[in-house]
Amino acid sequence: MTISIKDAQGAAGMRVAGRLASEVLDYLTPFVQPGVTTNELDKLAHDYMVNVQGCVPAPLNYQPPGYAPYPKSICTSINNQVCHGIPNDKALKKGDIVNIDITVIKDGWHGDTSRMFYVGEASIAAKRLCSVTYEAMWHGIAQVKPGARLGDIGWAIQKFAENLGFSIVREFCGHGIGQVFHEEPQVLHYGKPGTLEELKAGMTFTIEPMINAGKRDIKEMGDGWTIVTKDRSLSAQWEHTILVTETGYEVLTLSAGSPPVPDFIKG
Repeated sequence: MTISIKDAQGAAGMRVAGRLASEVLDYLTPFVQPGVTTNELDKLAHDYMVNVQGCVPAPLNYQPPGYAPYPKSICTSINNQVCHGIPNDKALKKGDIVNIDITVIKDGWHGDTSRMFYVGEASIAAKRLCSVTYEAMWHGIAQVKPGARLGDIGWAIQKFAENLGFSIVREFCGHGIGQVFHEEPQVLHYGKPGTLEELKAGMTFTIEPMINAGKRDIKEMGDGWTIVTKDRSLSAQWEHTILVTETGYEVLTLSAGSPPVPDFIKG
């Protein structure tokens, strides 16, 4: 397995791309309201990335092997949609939860991040799922340092979420990222501590747990992209791009509008 190590120049490029990706979510936040369509959010994001930031939206026409080209600039996954939801003309309604996933390319470097949004007021159960998923991501991030292993990240996420009665989607994972959208390594959100690849300074990868309120089983919809929970339970996801530093980690996808870091991290 060849995992790319970013030098100081590469890390600087990743830092810029990561911040810009997060700033797209900052920009979209006030527009996520009942009545807006995900196509409208896609157009807002596309125009902001291209015209304001001078970025390229990485998902647009992205075509991994065996897939049709992805037709939009962002992914919008609503309620029981796990990931890769394609924006359309259906309006968001009060009580929906939606994941918006942004990847920009700036000067050849990719920044990848996603957040959960409440459309109007969400149910207590939906809010708890989103909160637990956010904290689970940070439990994974907290494991990152040179000498740690990828299994440590997955184990921390799985242990936290499953102890609270939630399930981890296993078919999709985080990934290495840099001048390529998806590169080695795969970053599983479950696993055993002390297993898999050793982390080294200069690695960059995403941590993006997908956590379901019900069972972990999923299925693909007829569009060839959208993934949903088999039992129609709610699903949530958060994502940051992480740089392994000499002493620990740096979260590259933070911006002025990012949600606060959990207290257990600050402490």
